[in-house]
Amino acid sequence: MKSPLVRRKSRTSYPSSMSPRKNAQVAFASAVAVLLLSAIAAYVTIARLRESASWVVHSYQVETTLGEIDSSIARLARARNGYASTGNEALLAGFDAGVPEVHQKLQEVRKLTEDNARQQEMCTRLENLIDRRISLFRDSITLKRSAAHDDAGQSALAAQILSLAFENASITQQMRQQEQQLLQLRTGISNRLYKLTVIILFLSFALALVLLFIHYRLLTSELKARALAETVAREGEASLRQLTSRLLQMQDEERRKFSRELHDSLGQYLAGVKMSLDMFSQARPTDELLSNAILLLDQSIAETRTISHLLHPPLLDEVGFASAAKWYLQGFSERSGVEVKVEIPDNLGRLPRHLELGLFRVLQESLTNIHRHSKSSRAEITLKPYANKIVLQVKDYGKGIPQELLNTFRTKGTTFGVGLTGMRERVRELGGQLDIQSNPVGTQISVTLPLAPVAKESSISAAD
Repeated sequence: MKSPLVRRKSRTSYPSSMSPRKNAQVAFASAVAVLLLSAIAAYVTIARLRESASWVVHSYQVETTLGEIDSSIARLARARNGYASTGNEALLAGFDAGVPEVHQKLQEVRKLTEDNARQQEMCTRLENLIDRRISLFRDSITLKRSAAHDDAGQSALAAQILSLAFENASITQQMRQQEQQLLQLRTGISNRLYKLTVIILFLSFALALVLLFIHYRLLTSELKARALAETVAREGEASLRQLTSRLLQMQDEERRKFSRELHDSLGQYLAGVKMSLDMFSQARPTDELLSNAILLLDQSIAETRTISHLLHPPLLDEVGFASAAKWYLQGFSERSGVEVKVEIPDNLGRLPRHLELGLFRVLQESLTNIHRHSKSSRAEITLKPYANKIVLQVKDYGKGIPQELLNTFRTKGTTFGVGLTGMRERVRELGGQLDIQSNPVGTQISVTLPLAPVAKESSISAAD
């Protein structure tokens, strides 16, 4: 049967082909591609729309120019009629100024309709008719100057001019109708392009929104999966810490029990044997083997007491950390040859049991590292109590911890051994902080443990 931790991990695992991150990336890339394609399509459509709009304006320009030609011809006709009626030479100035204007407008119409062969043909016919009308205008003016009272000749010229005017109006009307048809066609194309542009932009925007929404959902799913994985990892880490704390507590309990067993059972047996040998030696005081046996037995009793006290010094339970630490440091200095300087207040008093045990185990592990690894000839032990915390510092003057191992311990929490790791977990369980400073001339370990009631109660409940 799988544990809850394993089942939860199995729910957060995804096949590589179904990774939410990859799906989100595909959705986002698709949205960007759609937006890019829609931008290109919109640009092309808008360019064609502008071209179509320019053709619409072109048709209006043709119609406007045709109207201006009609207006110019009408002014020429009025000037000719006025001169033929009154003989006022001043009217001829307007006539002479209007003729170049008419030819200029005709050239504009020809240029505007150069893309349309039919319009070009009618434009040629219109130019011929207008030239003939202007020529008749000039003949009427010449006739007026040479024979002012030749009404019959003026009437004949007027009839010809009127006939050309009707034909001129017919051609102009045909050209306007042609431009109207083109205008309707171009306006329809322009409207269709406008609608197509709006549809393309709307569909592109809608599709991009859908793809972005899919990307958002996939990204949210991945974030949820990541948060769940982090939660599982935190729960696993918390479970591991609880297990480590429980193992440390069980280790302390086993040490205490083993210490009591050594002291109460084996120690008592050895003491009983020594008493028997002492009484036997009184009867045979000169027996050398018996004396050696008593000496070895004394050493065995002393070593048993030392081991018992090292596993769990009875002074720690009886009189507290200060006395137990001083006794332990004195024995350590005698056995190892390391000079130990101790600064522990005499009036420290009793600390909570879990703090005393934690401080003593940190002190034991630190001194063990000094003896095994540091090779320092001296050490300094300082205990500083404060209102809400207590600080233990162990300093040596040895070769120090390699910087690579120290960095690995700070970042990953692992080292080449379990001593520092166990020390860190013990301090963390007590709600404190462990700080290690090391260089080639020595190492200093600082442990800060809180004295707040909440920390004490939580640690005591954890120990229970």
